[in-house]
Amino acid sequence: MKEEIINCYTKIQPYIRRTPIMESSHIENFLGNDLYFKCENFQRSGSFKARGATNAIMNLSEEQKKKGVVTHSSGNFAQALALAARNFGIECNIVMPFNAPNVKKNAVLMYGGKIVECAPTMEARERTCKQIIEETGAVFIHPSNEMNVIIGNSTLAMELLEDIPDLDALIVPVGGGGLLAGTILAAKAFGKESLEVYAGEPSEVNDAFRSLESGKIETNATINTIADGLRTNLGDVNFPIIKNGVKEIICVRENEIISAMRLIWQRMKIVVEPSSAVALAVLIKERPLFEGKKVGIILSGGNVDLNNLPFE
Repeated sequence: MKEEIINCYTKIQPYIRRTPIMESSHIENFLGNDLYFKCENFQRSGSFKARGATNAIMNLSEEQKKKGVVTHSSGNFAQALALAARNFGIECNIVMPFNAPNVKKNAVLMYGGKIVECAPTMEARERTCKQIIEETGAVFIHPSNEMNVIIGNSTLAMELLEDIPDLDALIVPVGGGGLLAGTILAAKAFGKESLEVYAGEPSEVNDAFRSLESGKIETNATINTIADGLRTNLGDVNFPIIKNGVKEIICVRENEIISAMRLIWQRMKIVVEPSSAVALAVLIKERPLFEGKKVGIILSGGNVDLNNLPFE
């Protein structure tokens, strides 16, 4: 897997950014850790999703590229796939829930993607994608449950571990599971043997947490969380990787997510979306668990609606 990740990185590197790692003495002093924030909010299209989307597009055959691609996404993968498709001159259809943030819809259109809106349920997303595939022959690319996407995502943690190889722990937000699975693969390939991977998840949509407990993929009855990028479910490709590689999935409440997001904005002076703040919220909530450890915090993206912030 190590060689596969390196080959992927070599291939996609011209189309992505090697994002910076930032530190904050204020947050470190507050929590008592050496913290390294991997800032994918500075990634092309505004999130880590550019990595997996680009790798998925580059692995299509020439015949598939002619037919175009389709995906469903609340926003970040939609933007990433639209940008990756534009880079290679491929038509891109995006199925988005009607309540997706306008800032993310506008970005998809800016990158040349074609939006088809649907009800905010997984059933509606999948049904609408199926209709587009039947009508156009477009190739479906899953936002998180496809190996090419997962391997592309793994290049994020690979970069972090190249720069900070002696990390004791990595904390990553989990929604659909593509970033968490990719982080686990990179941690095993590039981290020290004792490196542990933790995930954070909103309590309101804790399907991943419950999936680990039950041993099978669970779903959510509601999507009532400010972390709109984490409202999706795990899949049959990423779940086995997660089940065998994550140390623990820790749930955080809405007010804890907002407090962590505010702290990042105030003290680091960078724009992150609520889903990104979930990782720091985990560390704040479970301080004794990480005491004295060198911890990598993955800030997954910065696509936030500035007209709808959860704080003033």
